[in-house]
Order: sequence, then structure tokens, then C-alpha cells
Amino acid sequence: MPAVQQQLTAITTITATLELVSGLRIGAGDSEMRIGGVDNTVIRHPHTQAPYIPGSSLKGKMRSLLEWRSGAVQEAPLGWRDLQAASSSTQADVRHILQLFGISGDAKLGAEQMQDIGPSRLSFWDCNLQGDWEQQIRDNNQMLTEVKSENRINRISGVAEHPRQTERVPAGARFDFRLSVKRLAGDGDDLLATVLQGLKLLELDSLGGSGSRGYGKVRFVHLQIDQQDAQPRFDSVQPFAKVQA
Repeated sequence: MPAVQQQLTAITTITATLELVSGLRIGAGDSEMRIGGVDNTVIRHPHTQAPYIPGSSLKGKMRSLLEWRSGAVQEAPLGWRDLQAASSSTQADVRHILQLFGISGDAKLGAEQMQDIGPSRLSFWDCNLQGDWEQQIRDNNQMLTEVKSENRINRISGVAEHPRQTERVPAGARFDFRLSVKRLAGDGDDLLATVLQGLKLLELDSLGGSGSRGYGKVRFVHLQIDQQDAQPRFDSVQPFAKVQA
């Protein structure tokens, strides 16, 4: 396979409305417990105190799902050695993942290896609440988050135990979604196709914590690629179809 030329030829921008189908919880990593407070709070913007979705959460979950789909998933993110060890049926998927998300700097690859994969193509942005949705909620004196009470059921006695309160962003909330895809000389449309498949996998799975309990169901609407309507294209994506190298 010829080496990827290190020339940036374009940057493709994908934008959409990320809408919550069910409550979303991305934790704030509370370092202290407040008497009478919520046990598990959501992450909030430090200035506005409005909840948001970190780009790192989107990136991590999308990469994880693509690695699971590739069949080469392991405990740590895939790297150069995994590409070298990949079977003929998984090598293209692994290569796309490494080109899109990059390789850890700890890998200490040589110039020829770095030339082969190139720099990370994807840049994820934090997703803030859409301004009109947030203003509507505030004007109606409603809350931007909800508190859900949970507990554990003793299988023998049937008694509810260990009650806790979990904060989450309610279903119906809308966020501004954006990511950028760098295109280098020699790149084909396969990388963009992989990105769209990754977004579709997010819709089919979940985002944030407690996905097995129904949290974090999302959908992407009004999706555009470089300000052109691409929702029909996205709706037709088959996430388990093979992308050609």
C-alpha cells in the first residue's frame, strides 16, 4: 500500500442536532459529598452551569463501538501492532480506526510507520445545549436536569435496598453536535463512510453511563456535511456493512 502523502487537502465538517431519546448521564466526577445533595451529578459548564456533552465522551464511545465492530477489540485502544497482526478480514477496519482516531504517542513509531497512518483525522467538539431549547426551558421555569431515584432489589426478600439519586439530562434535550474530518492527499471516501457508521452505531447503542438501564439513547437529526443536507444519506447508513479500503 502506498504511503499517505502528508498534505492536508480539505476539512469536512459534520453538524447535526443531537437529541436525547432517553435521559443522559455523563458524570461530573464529584470529589465531595453534600448532605441532602444528589449522589451522582452530571457534568456542567463551569460558567453557565448548563449540562453539556464532552467531545471526549463522544470520541471514546464511538471509537469503542467501531473497535468492537471490527472484531479486533481488546482492553486497550487499538494500535500499530494490532494493525500488523490483523487478519485480512479486519485489517481495513483497523486501519480506518487508526487513521481517524490516531495512535498513542507512547507507541514511538518510526517515520515510515507514521507516514503510513498519518495524523488523526477526527476532531470532536463539546456539545452545548441548543440556545433556543435552553431558553425555552428557562422561560418556562423548568429545570435543565432531572433527578432519578434508584435502588437495588434484594432477590430473596424483594425489599428495595441502597436508595440513591442520580441526576441526568432529560429526554427531549437538544445539543449542537459538530465534528471535523481532515482529508489528506490519498484519502478516499471510506474514512467519511466509517465516521457515519460510527455515528449510526451510537444511535443503536447508548452514550454516557447506565446504558443497560435505558439511559443515553440518542439520535442525530438535521445532519449536514459541509452545510449540505446529508440526513437522507445518514438514515440509509448500514453500520455493519463493510467499508472498502
